[in-house]
Order: sequence, then C-alpha cells, then structure tokens
Amino acid sequence: MTKRRAIAVFFFALLVPSVLLGQPVLPQPTLPTTKLTVGIHVITAELAVTPQSRMIGLMMRERLAPNHGMAFVFEDKSQHCFWMRNTLIPLSIAFIEDDGTIVSIADMSPKSEASTCPPRAVRYALEMDQGWFAKRGVTAGNKISGLPPPR
Repeated sequence: MTKRRAIAVFFFALLVPSVLLGQPVLPQPTLPTTKLTVGIHVITAELAVTPQSRMIGLMMRERLAPNHGMAFVFEDKSQHCFWMRNTLIPLSIAFIEDDGTIVSIADMSPKSEASTCPPRAVRYALEMDQGWFAKRGVTAGNKISGLPPPR
C-alpha cells in the first residue's frame, strides 16, 4: 500500500464512524503557530505537521482571522495535492520550495473535491483566505521566511 493510499484509508477511518453515528465532523483545535513573513507582510500560521493535522486542515472552520493561515509541512518533497471537502471558506494555496520560494498559487472553492496540486514536488503549502496573496501582490517567485524545518 502506498503512503498516500495509507493516509487516505486512515482519514476515511476517522470520518466514517462520525458520519455513521450522526456526529458532525468538527474542526480540529487550533494548532501551534509560527510567524511567517513575505515582503512586509506578517502571517500567523498554524502548523499542520502530522498526517492527521494535515488531513483535517481547515475543514469545518467558518473563518480565518486576518493574516492567519495554515502551513502544511511534509517530511518528503512530493506533488502533495489538496482538496476542499468539508472546508467551508474559500482559500488560496501557495506551494513552496524548501528555500521559501513560492512555486505557484491557486484558488480553491469551498466544499470542492477537485484536486489542487503543485506543478512540481514541494515540501510546504500555505493556505490563506482566498485572494490574500493577490491583494498583497504576492506571486510565484516571492519568498516566505520563517518556515519550520521538516520533522
């Protein structure tokens, strides 16, 4: 079984009992945060560093505080894809190289099961309110500082 398939099976096993028992899927508690910077902008980013925290991500959250987001940190560089099932707010995602360089930015629609993938293997992704990057003139090629090292 591939690592990606094992993660999917684990995620499915977490959600199915809640759905079958009529219990709602709840947002995960606020994760530890770090400060990231891009140009003059400071971001408070929750750190999703475990398989479970990365799978749940921002699901069922109703809003993000201004300049807050979620940074996904993976052990390995890969084409980590994201979807928005059970995510209620529109998001923009930046896929980021090890040195902090943004590879690409994409917008994602709430409750969509469409996959959003980076154009090449990366270790980091940062989700922010949709349009956050564009409103600040942040584009591919800009660098984000403060990303934690992979575990």
